[in-house]
Amino acid sequence: MVVPTTSSPPVRLSRAEADGFEAFYRVNADRVYRALAVTLRRDELAREAVDEAMARAYAKWRTVGQLDNPAGWVFRVGLNWATSWWRKHRRETAPVGGDDHPASDATPDGTLLALAGLPLPQRAVITCRILLDLTTAETAEALGLSEGTVKSRLARGLAALRVELSTEETAS
Repeated sequence: MVVPTTSSPPVRLSRAEADGFEAFYRVNADRVYRALAVTLRRDELAREAVDEAMARAYAKWRTVGQLDNPAGWVFRVGLNWATSWWRKHRRETAPVGGDDHPASDATPDGTLLALAGLPLPQRAVITCRILLDLTTAETAEALGLSEGTVKSRLARGLAALRVELSTEETAS
C-alpha cells in the first residue's frame, strides 16, 4: 500500500504493517479527533489536524507503531500542526474582533463548554488525561512536558472547571 504525504516521498509498508496501521486508525482516529476538537475549540481544524497527524503516523508507522502510546504521538503531532497552522493563519489575516477560537460544534454540555474556556496548555493536559485516558507519564511524553508540569496543569485546570461549573449550577 502506498500513501503519499506532503512532506515525504511515498511510503511502502508490508501488508501486515498496513493492516496494523489500519486497525490503529479505526480504533483511534475518532478519539484523537474529539480530543483535538475540545483542545483546539475548532472542529474543522481538529479534523484537518487528525488527517495530517495520521498521514505522518502512516509515513513513520514502523517507528510510531512501536511506541508505547502511538495515539499520544498522533495527538501531539496534530496539536503541533494545528498550532503552526493557526499562527500562520493569524499572520496572514487581520483579527476581526471576538473570540479567535470559537467553541467547538461538538460541545454537548456545560463541562465541555467550561473546558473550552481554559487556556490551551490546561485543555491539552486535561484532554490527554481524561478524554484520551493517558497516564501522567504518557501525557508528559505526548506533550513534551515534565510529569510535575502535567500534574500542576491538571490540578489547576480541574480546579478552574470546578469553579466554573459550580458558578453555572448556582446561576441555574
